[in-house]
Amino acid sequence: MQRIIAAFLVMLSFSAFGQMPHQPDGAEILREMQKLQVTGRVLYLAAHPDDENTRFITWSANHMMYTTAYLSLTRGDGGQNLIGPEIREELGIIRTQELLAARRIDGGQQFFSRAVDFGYSKTSKETQEIWDRDAVLYDMVYVIRQFQPDVIVCRFPPTSQGGHGHHTASAELGIEAFNMVNDPNVYPEQLETVDLWQPLRIVVNTGRWWNEDISADDEGVVAHDIGSYDALLGESNNERSMHSRSQHKSQGFGATGYRGEYVEYFEHLDGKMAENSLFDGIDDTWERFEAKGDEKKKRDAASDAIDAMIDDYDVTDPAASIPQLLEVRKAILAYSTEGQLQEKLEIVDQLILDCSGLYMEVKASQTTASPGSRLDLEFEFINRSDFKVEVLPFNFGDQKMLRDAQVLKNNIEYEQVMENFQIPYDASYSQPYWLEKQGTLGLYAVDDMSMIGKAENDPSIVFEVNFKFDEDTIAYQMPLIYKWNDPVKGELYSPFSVSPALSINFDNPIYLFSDKKSQVITAKVKSGKAGAHAHLNIEVPRGWDVHPKFLDLYYNEYGMEETFEFTIFPLENATSGPIKAIINDHSSDESFSISLIDYDHIPNQLWFPPAESKLVYIDLQTAGNKLGYIPGAGDNIPEAMTNVGYQVDVLEEADLTEANLAQYDAIIVGIRAINTNERYPYMRPALMKYVENGGTLINQYNTAHRLKDKDFAPYPITLSRDRVTEEDAEVTFLNPDHPVLNSPNKITQEDFDGWVQERGLYFPGEWSEEYETILSWHDTGEDAKEGSLLVAQYGEGYYVYTGISFFRELPAGVPGAFRLLANLIALGNE
Repeated sequence: MQRIIAAFLVMLSFSAFGQMPHQPDGAEILREMQKLQVTGRVLYLAAHPDDENTRFITWSANHMMYTTAYLSLTRGDGGQNLIGPEIREELGIIRTQELLAARRIDGGQQFFSRAVDFGYSKTSKETQEIWDRDAVLYDMVYVIRQFQPDVIVCRFPPTSQGGHGHHTASAELGIEAFNMVNDPNVYPEQLETVDLWQPLRIVVNTGRWWNEDISADDEGVVAHDIGSYDALLGESNNERSMHSRSQHKSQGFGATGYRGEYVEYFEHLDGKMAENSLFDGIDDTWERFEAKGDEKKKRDAASDAIDAMIDDYDVTDPAASIPQLLEVRKAILAYSTEGQLQEKLEIVDQLILDCSGLYMEVKASQTTASPGSRLDLEFEFINRSDFKVEVLPFNFGDQKMLRDAQVLKNNIEYEQVMENFQIPYDASYSQPYWLEKQGTLGLYAVDDMSMIGKAENDPSIVFEVNFKFDEDTIAYQMPLIYKWNDPVKGELYSPFSVSPALSINFDNPIYLFSDKKSQVITAKVKSGKAGAHAHLNIEVPRGWDVHPKFLDLYYNEYGMEETFEFTIFPLENATSGPIKAIINDHSSDESFSISLIDYDHIPNQLWFPPAESKLVYIDLQTAGNKLGYIPGAGDNIPEAMTNVGYQVDVLEEADLTEANLAQYDAIIVGIRAINTNERYPYMRPALMKYVENGGTLINQYNTAHRLKDKDFAPYPITLSRDRVTEEDAEVTFLNPDHPVLNSPNKITQEDFDGWVQERGLYFPGEWSEEYETILSWHDTGEDAKEGSLLVAQYGEGYYVYTGISFFRELPAGVPGAFRLLANLIALGNE
């Protein structure tokens, strides 16, 4: 049986589908040739996107030329977002793509488990209970058996020194998986597709923040200078790694490159202890492929052919190496295509493509289409070498794509338009596979076990095209893309997506009612194909009425949009719950909305959440209704407060005049504004004057790291890493008579029911006596945290600093969070 090993998909010159194809230059091609002779493999292991040491991955993949991968147990969906308002599932999509962008730069591969980043966890025990440790172990064992690393490198130690329960759990589970992967009694069903495997050792890439005194002289520790300069890269591995690190933009991890020596330390955890090098005892040549007699001759012939090709390679004329690459290909095929050899063969196929300069592309006439719909395609091929290349006829199912073979002459473009191409009726929607079904708090639901470990879905539509290089036929994968021209950015690409025939988006993710008055809400319907016809039914929770309840929909063209209004009536017994749009088109009882995530550093991401919103009834009183809002790293506070009747103006620096600010009952500063806004020190005087004159300023959380303004408050505050991660942590009212707890809403314990993910984060650890503390809470086994909400009078007004997670609670429709924030806004406005 042929076993699976992680390998390159020979697709558009190692580029991401949905981005401009990358044609490797002569030096890059040489590097890939050299890697053919290296058989060592390293798996880096940690908990989140951005946990990985990109310096090490770059050095391992490029200097050592080992096949290197990063296994991130989660997709980071419980973190914060520095570049926009996306949280939860959408943040996980962004951070997945940021990791893939990083790997395209540093040369690594990327894996994930099904574990969900459910938010900050203070213990490994809690993490493993919420994740479902056996399921995560299953995934880790599968990835290790599939990838077959010689060395596993953990980012964090199996102790609390890593500072996060997820971090500690990644190392604890990593050691456990290391000792399970070669046991045939452990997950035996995996052995139908992967083999048993035993890495030589597992180590921890010891971080200096928990072990400043580590030395290569310590027992069980080896060190490597990873700061070497690489002439083929034109920069040091550290410099290259900083480009990779800087792809983690949603976390604000833009990095500056190091130059010169940089030592990393690796501390033994299990397996055979290294004496002098992390790679002690590893045969990273073709000699590791055991063979005797004729098989040994075939193995050595393949290796010798690679050596000869590298020796003869001319960086100014890569196409001259195609005959030797074809000989290498034949030699590998004659020896074996099992395991790593299949991966080597795919690299050779990609090198043949790259050396020819062959450009191939298939673009759609529209960016999405639904199953069964039709669209036009345009194929483009161009051979940019003198080597004879021929594209052969090919089909897609029973549809003929290219009827006749075409010889591709040097630098002569060949184009073909295919009209009326039909998307298969059984094509799946382009939904991230881990979001297709509802999972648990700690684990994604994935029914198809073949998807375990995969970073993302395969392209929605892929054409397999055969090319003849002289007399050798090689198949390549061509993903369908959409391409257009932007007058500023130029040529842009997007992945082609298979979408529902009809999608419906409510204009808000949540609708809040604080009285019995009706509200008009809108929903936009979009057609994903011509001739889309369906019956629309609006479902509401108990205690609500809606008009109209039913609509008939018909759209004769693709991409048509129509907006509908619905009047929602809260009744006496109104209960919070989802409002759902049920689209019945006789083919499915599932209904989807459509959401586009669009950032320049990653391919456009389209996904399809359920077609629903949330109705929430809140007993809410307000005092003061005009708010100013200063954007930070991204939150939905303005939208949430507008939904409950406030007027919210987004303010820029030019708006902060004394006369203009006087109109606002309160000003709210977005999360991490003092971390991200370079102009905040220059804005602060106007804001403090506003408070002096009787205004209320509410500053939301920031981190102590990278503050743009250390004197952001009127009286001293020292930020800490204190947080309360238990969303149901008991709350104590420290100052029960304070207006914040009494006016205009009487705050009770019930207001802290139903919170999501956490109570708050990055609370002040120290503050001056001018501040009044309002609340106290703590996670199990910890001391009380009293800095989550600080209020001080300053002049005639109030200054508020809070680490309470309003940015999570308001979009989730938590009534108590709205009532508490309304009371903060009301300070001075009674």
